[in-house]
Order: sequence, then C-alpha cells, then structure tokens
Amino acid sequence: MFRHRIGGVVPPRLYFFGAGARLTLVSMSSSVVPVKRDAMSISLKINGIERRVPARSKLLDIRGEVAPAADVAVLNGAAVSEDVSLRDGDEVFFLKRGEMPSEDALEALMSARHTPGVHAKLKAATVGIAGLGGLGSTAALALARTGIGRLVLADFDIVEPTNLNRQQYSVSQIGLSKTEALSANVAAANPYVEVDARTVMVVPENALEIFGGVDVMIEAFDVPEAKAMLARVFRAERPEIPFIAASGVAGYGLEENIQVRCLGGGFHVVGDLESDARPGRGLMAPRVGIAACMQANLALRLIVDGEA
Repeated sequence: MFRHRIGGVVPPRLYFFGAGARLTLVSMSSSVVPVKRDAMSISLKINGIERRVPARSKLLDIRGEVAPAADVAVLNGAAVSEDVSLRDGDEVFFLKRGEMPSEDALEALMSARHTPGVHAKLKAATVGIAGLGGLGSTAALALARTGIGRLVLADFDIVEPTNLNRQQYSVSQIGLSKTEALSANVAAANPYVEVDARTVMVVPENALEIFGGVDVMIEAFDVPEAKAMLARVFRAERPEIPFIAASGVAGYGLEENIQVRCLGGGFHVVGDLESDARPGRGLMAPRVGIAACMQANLALRLIVDGEA
C-alpha cells in the first residue's frame, strides 16, 4: 500500500500524458521567487506550488523560467502544446518524459486529468455499495479510479465462473469471496482508496450499521426483494443520504433506454425499469457496465455538485 504522505509532506503532483508515456516531475529552478501580491501579478499553482507571476505571463515563458527541460505541459487538467496566456488561479504542471514517478507522487498523478478542485471533494467522500456483482464491482472500480476516498463494500457471495461475463473479477479469483477479490482489484487500480469490505448478507438489521456513515449509497443487488428491502430501510431511516438504485439492465437492448430517473427525496433509479434477467434474456457486460458507470457518475455529481 502506498502512503498518502511521506514524513508529513504532501507529495508533488505529477501527470501521465499519452498512451504508454512515462513521466517524472521536472524540478523547478530555485531562483524563481514569488512576485509580490499586486495588480501586476497573478497567482498560479505551478507543479503543485502556489506562486505569483507577472500578469500576462504565457505558458512557455513560465516553462522557460521554472522547467526548461520539460517537454509536456498540463494546464487545468488538459495537456497543451500551444503557447497560451495564463490567468489567475490556473494550475500548471511541467513534466519530462522518461522515468516513472516515485510512489510518493502517485496519488496526485492519478488525478492529473481531473477538473481542478474536484479531487479534494472526492477524496473526502465515502460511497457505500451493496452487492458486488456486475453493477457493484464495476461501479466500485470506476469510483476508485476517480479517486474516491473511501468505499464501503458488502456482499456474502464468492466469485464463480458464471460471474466473469460481466463482473470485474478474473479467472484466478474464482473461489474467493467477492469482498476479498474486489478489495484486491481496487487496491491494484488505486492503492489510496480506503476499503471497508464486509463479507455478510445485508439485511434490515445490519444495513445501517454497515452503510449508515456513507455520503452516497449505491444499491447493486440482483434480487428484487433485496433491492426493495434496502430502499425501504434508507427511505425510512436515512432519507438524507442520496440513494442510487438500479432496475432493468439485462440483455443487449438499446443503450439509450438506460436512464437516470430521480424519484424525489434523493432517491434515484438507473436502468430502463423493464429489462429484467430471465430465461432468454441474460446479463451481459456492456449494458450492465453502462448502468454501473451511470450509477458511479451520478454519485460523483452528487458529491462534487451537491445535486444531480
């Protein structure tokens, strides 16, 4: 497990750029001194350090001063190659291809392409996922890659071969509990996510003990009765926690029929509300994955914007 901080110091931010690229942070010149705060200067965050620079500064001017060896520039989450004027509050990163970054810097690196200001909100949030099948395992990995701070995961089942057509497990994990397997997969995708995994059947008596402290709740059960049970518990006992259910994701039908529906009171349903799994209509990775990622994206919207 990688560490969040080394010696109490927040590691510098780094970014990957392009397929297969390997980058390391370019050290900034020690001769660069922050400019006094006045109308002739603007504030930038350059390679993770806040500085004042002259107003009307351009990207290549700053690169020439602080990181002349850099061959990649990232501005506000996007890689740029042209020279552009910088504005107050911009985040700029200069990098050089060639070496993998140290593990100390990995967490910041993984949020490189986020919109500025998003990662801090995600890092502080907890999402609960009940059921770790096709919906739950896919939503969990999507949230982990986005940088969610904490996941609370619950499922009593084990990984078996018929899961592998749509769930985020591998052949080597057959026989493991889904909580153990998914915890390992989350750690492999983003070792900075805290995982609270419970190998247990979720019932009315333990639902709030497991999930009562989450910021957003994702229901990802297969069985309709379990879906209804969890919804009743949260609507009755914790209505202030946004609840994201799923219904109607089977088969390979029209993907545009999978929608997010807000039923009021912070209760949302993802799916087409019709395509249940039954003989002649199975569950398949693409459509299940669409719904799971819509659940994860809705959770992010609720965390970052406070509303859907």
